[in-house]
Amino acid sequence: MSKQFSRVVIAGVGLIGGSFALALKTVGVVNQVVGIGRTRAALDNAKRLGVIDIVAENWADALRDTDLVLLAMPVGQMENSLRELMPHLESKTLVTDAGSTKSDVVAAARATLGDKIGQFIPAHPIAGAEKSGVNAATATLFKDRRVVVTPLIENSHSDVEAIRQVWQQSGARVSELTPETHDQIFAAVSHLPHLLAFALVDEFASRENADELFAFAAGGFRDFTRIASSHPEMWRDICVANRGALLAELDAYMAHLMRARVLLASADASGLEAMFTAARKRRDEWIGLAPSANE
Repeated sequence: MSKQFSRVVIAGVGLIGGSFALALKTVGVVNQVVGIGRTRAALDNAKRLGVIDIVAENWADALRDTDLVLLAMPVGQMENSLRELMPHLESKTLVTDAGSTKSDVVAAARATLGDKIGQFIPAHPIAGAEKSGVNAATATLFKDRRVVVTPLIENSHSDVEAIRQVWQQSGARVSELTPETHDQIFAAVSHLPHLLAFALVDEFASRENADELFAFAAGGFRDFTRIASSHPEMWRDICVANRGALLAELDAYMAHLMRARVLLASADASGLEAMFTAARKRRDEWIGLAPSANE
């Protein structure tokens, strides 16, 4: 049986927050969606698009008789938002987030929510896109995508299950990790690729022949750098928040890149082919083009 929500608040009605609202509306488990954020024009646009039903002027109005709050702003804004909502947080209201880092968000919640910390159940939907903003929102963004919930020791089993269920209602497959394990994993598989894509495009853009390079760039460059079109402010905050784990991953990658350079400099064709073959095999297994070594 689907869990019903009388009133859900979305703080940060962009791609993720807007898609969450649309997903819940599509499956009919929410009666009213309230939007709150920094820019009134963006909220008015979200209302015009039917993503939200009401624009809240402040947290006191937004949180009145609310069942669930989704914090969908960049992680650098989380602490301030938690501090502002805390005085108005009713005992029945659950708060979750969509931040791409978890240790810093948990620390912010502990610093601001006091004895209401048990009402905050952290989560991370792994369903972004290179385009941002509510105009890119879609009800199917989370369908068959993974969402990671990182429960706190203060969370009740029933509250964690409620957050798990709401993400499942949005179409997602839900997993659980500790905040620390989450940040280590996503430094490798998400934050590092974004950093590399941004850095590569920026390096090309700084060259004297940048226009010529981009004029001749084709599918391979487009595929490799697709995520460099992601939201700069959001990824700035993610990289800074998870910089310890990200630096470790960057150092490991640079060491492996140096190995590739040695192979190339010495014209070690067999070594390069072995590296390429191993990488291709593992990627094909991951995307389902080849049988897994564990099968």
